[in-house]
Amino acid sequence: MTLAPYACQPEQSRGRLYPETMSTFRSPFQRDRDRIIHSSAFRRLKHKTQVFVEHEGDYYRTRLTHTIEVAQVARTIAGHLGLNTDLAEAVALAHDLGHPPFGHTGEDALAELMKPYGGFDHNAQAIRIVTKLERHYAGFDGLNLTWETLEGIAKHNGPVIGPNASGSHAVGDPALLPYALAEFNAQYDLELQTQASAEAQVAAVADDVAYNHHDLHDGLRAGLFTEADLMDLPVTGPCFAEVDRLYPGLDPSRRRHEALRRVFGVMVEDVIAVAQNRLQSSMPQSAQEIRDMPGPIIRFSKPLYQNLKAIKSFLYARMYRAPTVVVERQRVTAMIDDLFPLFLNEPSQLPEEWQADVACAKDETALARVVLDYVAGMTDRFAIQEHERLCAPG
Repeated sequence: MTLAPYACQPEQSRGRLYPETMSTFRSPFQRDRDRIIHSSAFRRLKHKTQVFVEHEGDYYRTRLTHTIEVAQVARTIAGHLGLNTDLAEAVALAHDLGHPPFGHTGEDALAELMKPYGGFDHNAQAIRIVTKLERHYAGFDGLNLTWETLEGIAKHNGPVIGPNASGSHAVGDPALLPYALAEFNAQYDLELQTQASAEAQVAAVADDVAYNHHDLHDGLRAGLFTEADLMDLPVTGPCFAEVDRLYPGLDPSRRRHEALRRVFGVMVEDVIAVAQNRLQSSMPQSAQEIRDMPGPIIRFSKPLYQNLKAIKSFLYARMYRAPTVVVERQRVTAMIDDLFPLFLNEPSQLPEEWQADVACAKDETALARVVLDYVAGMTDRFAIQEHERLCAPG
């Protein structure tokens, strides 16, 4: 497939921190994708949660199933826009590698614990994982991904620093960068002040599409709200009404699936239509022109964005802050609050393979970062087991 001029061309990649010979049968971005899939961190996503803790049910999404859904959406959108589907997929597959156990609850707990030691952010931790903590290759630590993939992981949500900084991971002031990102960026400049490539922007929007869709599905399955509640919301209400018109009397399970896949389609079609219009009007001639724009070129239309905000507000009230979920959040926060200081005060409790890192830690900050790497890498299941082993009374 011929790529658009504003796509990231694999033969024009800025390369890798540690130079390697080109593969005879894979492009640089295909190679990145494959390394991510074969990483230990990717496999651990199987037992890391989205909203519900890993053991609560086999049908709820985990970080792994979410990531696969994001990658599928990213390939669809990128392919339709003439972008590099392999790069979009690689960024999508890596975008959640830095998430700790227990989803955003675990991230909030670790961010609070790491305030004295340089902070915590899951995008920054993903960079640390793919550049340092994966230790399988003879010639380097990490996966030695291309600059373009690393850039996408670091800033797919928008510029992190500078006047155009935007998104939940933006800090504006470089002095406020999470240490994990600041440390690597000083070694290999990812141009954190610019927009990401169009492919990385596609991965970010695909993330929104996937979780808006599956959080509705998981919330219904958990009984936190009903289909009747969704009839009153924008997007979801019309989709259910259309299914009822086309398939009157459809059984509840099929009705739910048919309606929510239409919600999915509305989001994807909107993103593609908006991107096509914006690309045609601005006519960028290179990937760098995309990066130099003041805002993202891949995004929802303003009307749909407002409608999705209404859906998110509903999910926040009825799902993310549902009483049963809040109780579970408190329980798992307490686990993280127990485990982190325990390992910080008794680093000998860390596994043998981590003791070399402990020995290299010259002060409490360095040791805290080793402990963070260990705790953040835990799955839900393992964190629960370790807490039971180390912190249970008696």
